[in-house]
Amino acid sequence: MASGDSGIRETARLVRFAEHEARAETLRAQLADLHGTIRLAKRTSNLFRARKATSTPGLDVSGFTHVLDVDPLARTADVEGMVTYEQLVDATLLHGLMPLVVPQLKTITLGGAVTGLGIESSSFRNGLVHESVLEMELLTGDGRIVVARPDNEHSDLFHGFPNSYGTLGYALRLKIELEPVEPYVRLDHVRYEDTEEYFAALGEACRNGSADFVDGTVFGPGEQYLTLGTFTTSAPATSDYTWLDIYYKSIRSRETDHLSVRDYLWRWDTDWFWCSRAFGVQHRLPRLLLGRRLLRSSVYWKVVALDRRFGIAAKLLKLRGLPPEETIVQDIEVPLSRAAEFLDFFRREIPISPVWICPLKQRPGGVNSPLYEMDPETLYVNFGFWSAVPLEPGEAPDTHNRLIEAEVTRLGGRKSLYSDSFYTEDEFWRLYNGDAYRKLKTAYDPDGRLLDLYAKCVRRR
Repeated sequence: MASGDSGIRETARLVRFAEHEARAETLRAQLADLHGTIRLAKRTSNLFRARKATSTPGLDVSGFTHVLDVDPLARTADVEGMVTYEQLVDATLLHGLMPLVVPQLKTITLGGAVTGLGIESSSFRNGLVHESVLEMELLTGDGRIVVARPDNEHSDLFHGFPNSYGTLGYALRLKIELEPVEPYVRLDHVRYEDTEEYFAALGEACRNGSADFVDGTVFGPGEQYLTLGTFTTSAPATSDYTWLDIYYKSIRSRETDHLSVRDYLWRWDTDWFWCSRAFGVQHRLPRLLLGRRLLRSSVYWKVVALDRRFGIAAKLLKLRGLPPEETIVQDIEVPLSRAAEFLDFFRREIPISPVWICPLKQRPGGVNSPLYEMDPETLYVNFGFWSAVPLEPGEAPDTHNRLIEAEVTRLGGRKSLYSDSFYTEDEFWRLYNGDAYRKLKTAYDPDGRLLDLYAKCVRRR
């Protein structure tokens, strides 16, 4: 019977891969039929770059949403590029496994996280999302479908695809490593008043290896929390932050907590970290009315998209006689040795709180992308901050974002490109290795069918 079941599973797996190959060939043919500059046509996005309106034709990748295979013995998964992490986690947890890094929001896609550098609280030991990729099947700008591995003829593309944001090609299928999980995660929220002591403790937690997950939340001077997550086989009780209770508020009130592993991975999604407060849904009544189904990042993102389209927030500020605001939605990272210095700058210049803290270090033997080079011996600290600040009379609408970019560069750090950027072209290519990028562009998109990285990330095309 077991042998028969195994045969049925293998047949189903082969059918899934055959269907995937048919979808890939259809997409390749679609690209061949299109002319001029090409973009992706998809229904969802977790980017926060406002794009200029365009009539550019789009490749329809909406069908690439299948988990093709989970191999519990090899601890690998073959996944199409538009599979969301919510889908992927549900498929792998059935086998007691999870991806090595699971970005915070359910609708982030695997392909998007690889080309755009996903991060989370396991990144201090597992690096960024792309470091657990074993191979990628990519549709390149010149119309080829290639399989890129770290040791084959397309190794340059394998290493250069992270941080390319779809400007070299699109991920059709990825094979990734998985790791085992326990049913629960114990959380210890440790408060620190002194900033230097806080970052010293964060560094020690990453070095000593006693925690499986490390991140932090800074509410203000003297109120800085380090959250240490540890897998455990049992829990005295578990909290629920998927409806009425709010995870980030629990950090200030509970020294110890327990979550199921799935709820831990999505602890930030219900309230989009803390950004749900901008929509007025952190009060009990709206949470009761909305329910679990609507309290999630994908719903908030749609509201943001509507606001961008119609300028609702700006119009309301004007009606109330309030100054215009500058949106600041950024993730940056600096070396641990400069983290306290950056936080001091941020408190002084940017009136936003809370701030998310996430340590990361290149995984031993992991992929060091030439488009986002990191020192493999250095522990970095990611700072995430997502809000808006009022502008003083006469201030340019990009004042604070430019201040942040300049400070991050001064401190030897880098900024993720999922949101607005304001670098000059020379500075951008110096920071993101223009020489390496141009070689890849020449090899895989010589006719410029896809936008280049500067046009997409800074010029918002």
